[in-house]
Amino acid sequence: MPVTPAYDRDDERQRLQKQYTEIATLAGGLAHEIRNPLSTISLNLELLLEEFEGSDSPKDRRICGKLQTVQKECQHLNDILNAFLQFARAGEIENEPTDLSRFVEEFIEFYRPQAQEQQIEISPHLAADLPPVLIDPSLMRQVLMNLVLNAQQAMPKGGRLELQTNCRDDRVVLEIIDSGSGMTSETLSRIFQIYFSTRQDGSGLGLPTVRKIVEAHHGTITCESEPGKGTRFVISLPVTTSET
Repeated sequence: MPVTPAYDRDDERQRLQKQYTEIATLAGGLAHEIRNPLSTISLNLELLLEEFEGSDSPKDRRICGKLQTVQKECQHLNDILNAFLQFARAGEIENEPTDLSRFVEEFIEFYRPQAQEQQIEISPHLAADLPPVLIDPSLMRQVLMNLVLNAQQAMPKGGRLELQTNCRDDRVVLEIIDSGSGMTSETLSRIFQIYFSTRQDGSGLGLPTVRKIVEAHHGTITCESEPGKGTRFVISLPVTTSET
């Protein structure tokens, strides 16, 4: 079987990076064009709501309700826009050598108050003395937040969330396991498809963005799930050296 020359791989990587940059530039321009009028609409809605909120008139209360509906849809549009920008920019990484266990521990401390509010018990099992991995902290934090929020949505009445790290065959592995409702095999087969979502208000870009970020780190992400038995995401990243 022929081996692809190293320079061909480098050319392909540069070509893909150029495509990512072009998409991010277009996304930034699109965001600017949409956000300006959207901000104006949202501001005027707030001003109109202030005019009607104190009224006892049934007609004014109906108008207020309709304005709140429009305001909610504006926020939904803004959320979709943010999700699209995150997806478009997921290939832009600035890596640094990182102890993944320490990184996850810091994330847990940030997320713990929200977990407690949702009656979610966090169970960390973080290996000590892991070899370092090269990650972009901002993007990897986005990965963790997306996955734990997915787990949170699958446990509306509370539950258990495990975060585990370990080292396997020159790879550092992160597992995120929830005790939630799980997924059917059909849903599981589509979760990384762009714009696929099981939620009515979902953008369908969260998990595709997660996969794109992980793959930009030369990593892999897999998922196991069964209805009523929870879900397990497994992220595997290549080991590096501190001198890299």
